[in-house]
Formats: sequence, C-alpha cells, structure tokens
Amino acid sequence: MRARITGAGHYVPTRVVTNDDLAKLFPTSDEWIQQRTGIKERRFIEHSGIGASDLAMPAAKSALEQAGLGPKDVDAIIFATLSPDVYFPGSACILQHKLGCRQIAALDVRNQCSGFLYSLQIADAWIRAGVHKNVLIVGAEVHSTGIELNERGRDVAVLFGDGAGAVVVQPTDGERGVRTVEVAADGVGYKELWVEAPASMCDPRIDHKMLDEGRHFPKMNGKQVFRWAVEKMPEIALSVLGKVGKTPADVDLFVPHQANMRINQMVAGKLGIPEDRVVHNIERYGNTTAATIPIGLSESWKDGKIKEGSTVLMAAFGAGFTWGAAVVEF
Repeated sequence: MRARITGAGHYVPTRVVTNDDLAKLFPTSDEWIQQRTGIKERRFIEHSGIGASDLAMPAAKSALEQAGLGPKDVDAIIFATLSPDVYFPGSACILQHKLGCRQIAALDVRNQCSGFLYSLQIADAWIRAGVHKNVLIVGAEVHSTGIELNERGRDVAVLFGDGAGAVVVQPTDGERGVRTVEVAADGVGYKELWVEAPASMCDPRIDHKMLDEGRHFPKMNGKQVFRWAVEKMPEIALSVLGKVGKTPADVDLFVPHQANMRINQMVAGKLGIPEDRVVHNIERYGNTTAATIPIGLSESWKDGKIKEGSTVLMAAFGAGFTWGAAVVEF
C-alpha cells in the first residue's frame, strides 16, 4: 500500500499587485525586482477579514472534485502555513468547519516553505500505516497583511504573495504514487529568516518597542538563504531520486518551491533538468510559501504537463532552516 495524489486545486486572490505598484510605496523598480527575483507581480487579498482558510476553501473544493470526493469523505486535513488565520487554534480546524467535514483529524504544519513536503510525508505515512484513507493536504498563505510595505522592509516585501494550493492523497496498491519523501532541518540558520515577535519567550510577548523596531515583520539574510538553498535542494533531490532508482534524466517535471527564480534555475542547472521541464510561476504569484508546490502541481496538471505515467520531482527550502524533496509517479 502506498499513497497516491488523486486531485489538486489552487486559488489566488483577484487583486494583482505589480512591481510598479510597489514602487509607489517605497524606493524600488520593476527592473530591480525582476533582475533579483524573477517576480513581475503577485496577488494580495482584496480586503481585511480574509484568512488562510478562506483561500484554502476553493483550492480544497477543486482538489476534492478532481478526486471524486466530497468534504464528508475526508478522513484528515493537514494544513501547512506560516500565516494561520489566528494565533490559535490551527487553520486546519477552521477549514474543517468551513468545508463541513465530519469530526476528523485536523493538523497544522509550521514548516514554512517546506511545509507542503513535510505534510506529504505525514500523509504518506498515515496511508501506508492504514491510519487514514482520504487525506486533504493544503498549503495556504496570506502574506500581504504581515509584510512591511516601506523602505525598511522592501527587500522582503517584494518577495511574497497570497495564495493556496491543495491535493488529495488516497491509498493505492499499484506501482505508481508517492514513491518517497525526504525532509531535513538544521536550526543553525533559524535567525536568518524569521519573525521574532510576538514571542512566548518575551514578557510581554509584544510591546511598543518591538512594534516600533519592526520585529513583528519578517527579516531575512538573503545571501545565506540563497547559499543554503542552492546547496541543499539539489542534494536532497538527488537523494530521493537515488532511493527509487532514478536519475534527473527520468524526471518529466520538476516542481520546485517558488522562492526566487534564480535559485530554481541554479538548482535545475545543477541537476541537469532542462528548462522546459521546470515549473516557474513565481513571476505571477511571488513566493506563496507552503502554497507554491501545490499551486505548481495544480496548474501543471490542468495544463496537461502532468499526465498519467509522469514522474514528478518536488523540492523546497525555507526558514528553519528546513528542506525536502519528493518523487511522485502519476
């Protein structure tokens, strides 16, 4: 018994924010952003009151529909996000309620850009162990309400967008499906990409000084993140391919996390995967963190790039530091 992805869906808000729009808020330019990141535009929620679970709803419904299931058929929800609707409870519980699922297992995964792959490994293990059958995995983020849209925060603010992707994972006794998932972490870099406040180690958890200093906004050491990403993503990608007796030449489609176009190009180059087999959507959506890989899967499947028999490689790197890769045969 192994897990198989039987449906995928995605959703992004209707509000398009271009690089030129950001240039009206702080010193930057379309040329500067594109040269460094590959991003042309991103999506932001249309108004206050929209949370990660709201973006997840249409993505989840689309994935369930493709899988031939309804909300009542779902046995468990795994929700990967760094931007939950509220501090607690988890967004998986909120999504369970909004979808109208039965009283089922609902779990949030807080592994940022690697969150979808960590979630896929959990779902695969559950299914292989016979714990659950129909598992809904969601990656959804609302970044636009948590970034600093001014000169102090511009290096991070230009990167992120809002969106959601979802897949349905079910058991199969066939040869195809989730062949392997590998994840890893090294906390040595936890301060290189983080949001420091509010924090339980501080009393109070947040104060006016923290707010004035912008410690509730994300901070990133871009050079360190880039260096680690271009080392760890190819390394773990080769590891999962090796575990299933494959090489990069066997990969029909590579779906990397969309953090930076330059990272993806360098990783694909190191692996020797041709550009026409690499999924890029960062130019349209920016970095949607846990949502990038399921959005890429959903779009690729609907566009016919993923077909029956396709071997798909996924890889991600993000805050923590955390990283992972998976090989899935459709």
